[in-house]
Amino acid sequence: LQIMYRIDGSRDLEEEELDLEGYKRSQPVRIGNAATGQLQLDVFGELMDTIYLFDKYGQNVMYSFWRNVEKLIDFVCKNWENPDHGIWEVREVKRHYLFSRLMCWVALDRAIRLVRKRSLPTDVSQWIKNRNLIFQDIYDNFWDEELQSYVHFKGAKTVDSSLLMMPLMKFISPYDKRWVKTMKVIEDQLIVDDVLVYRNLHDSIPNKDEAVEGSFTIGSFWYIECLSRGGEVEKAERYFQKLMSYSNHLNLFAEELSPSGAQLGNFPQGFSHLGLISTLFSIDRQKGQNTFVLKQ
Repeated sequence: LQIMYRIDGSRDLEEEELDLEGYKRSQPVRIGNAATGQLQLDVFGELMDTIYLFDKYGQNVMYSFWRNVEKLIDFVCKNWENPDHGIWEVREVKRHYLFSRLMCWVALDRAIRLVRKRSLPTDVSQWIKNRNLIFQDIYDNFWDEELQSYVHFKGAKTVDSSLLMMPLMKFISPYDKRWVKTMKVIEDQLIVDDVLVYRNLHDSIPNKDEAVEGSFTIGSFWYIECLSRGGEVEKAERYFQKLMSYSNHLNLFAEELSPSGAQLGNFPQGFSHLGLISTLFSIDRQKGQNTFVLKQ
């Protein structure tokens, strides 16, 4: 499974660097994307979670479609222990990233749930075994006792913003003691001005006041949703309003935000707005309101 395809469904996305300047002379300017050849194991979890939600809120998954899904889940069982390039598409080296491991757990967990819900004729014994192995691997090998936090990748001493997906994917309770401690480290390492969340510590070197890259917009929404799910609803609502003040006059966001509030990167970024919608629904649910109605 590639992480992206051409708009016509073809797989060739050879990367090429152009002798051009981008917005405000940003460089390099590329077409294509070399990341299409990377192994990014998290995509299986994102796809399977989408299929699970489609079946729950849209239409029942058909067996002819499900037979193709089974092949993807079997691939996860055979490959979840492998290092990969991760969500941040690190080109230089493969590592054992927590987020990739987490999303492999999600892929298996949602597939098992769907089989049980729809009574699909699938032998899930190996899926259950591997889901449990992944959970134990994350619990034992991605927790740093000295840091008192889950970490970015196996052996790291730092966190990254993708860890915020752990409670959002229902891997861990937002009230779990380990998660509460991890949130504290994320706040210490990655967050400035209450709501601006950097992808990882590298982006905020040499210090968080002189970041070398913009903050990651959806990471800010992930953080606020974690606060909401953890019972800090008033704080989440206040931070949500503050983050919305960084949007443009149409309430749109780019992929990243500079400390000055400038929109950086892809604009408008669909990823950022998915985070916005999810966070808003979470705050609304926690407040016990029903002000939003989904219409087909």
